[in-house]
Amino acid sequence: MIASVIFDCDGVLVDSEPISNATLAGVLTEIGLAMTPEQSVEAFLGRSWEHAVTVVTERLGEAPPADLHARYRERLFARFEAELEPVLGIAAALDQLGLPRCVASSGSHERIRHGLAVAGLLAYFEDAQIFSAADVEHGKPAPDLFLHAAQQMGFEAARTVVVEDSPAGVRAGVAAGMTVLGYAERTPAELLAREGAVVFDEMSALPQLIHDAS
Repeated sequence: MIASVIFDCDGVLVDSEPISNATLAGVLTEIGLAMTPEQSVEAFLGRSWEHAVTVVTERLGEAPPADLHARYRERLFARFEAELEPVLGIAAALDQLGLPRCVASSGSHERIRHGLAVAGLLAYFEDAQIFSAADVEHGKPAPDLFLHAAQQMGFEAARTVVVEDSPAGVRAGVAAGMTVLGYAERTPAELLAREGAVVFDEMSALPQLIHDAS
């Protein structure tokens, strides 16, 4: 029986992916790595900032400017303040869930908390329920982050559901031995299903899906 739930943040709790990928694509284009938002999604969706730096370094042929992250963060947070909304239906779904829960995201702790606060969702998660890829050696698609979150929360992997929206995140959840529900409102359903997720496209369906997984 399912006893706990781990949520990804970007694209699952907060509708940040269009904002973050457009912002990152713009910043990278400015430093000489021309990129569209769609290409940013393909290269970076669900992955850590460290992964992004590795990819950018490989494609540029040199390390990116030292202030790249600061530049990206400043623009991203400004756009969050102006545009960020919760994922449609997530608040109602959280209200209906009677299970212990936490957040495990590839973003930094600062980004996770800021996004949740702007979207009006921070009250659903205490500080001790928020985990970042910065907490582990290997980010998604490695299982480390989900296993770390489960260990800290006292969750049993086999009785935990992960809610994800990226192929890398689904792969991480499956590798952790958890049941994965793939939210396909923006990500092509076939990409999530291919990695082993049970796919859905409306958050209103989430409570019943978790019940059915039990």
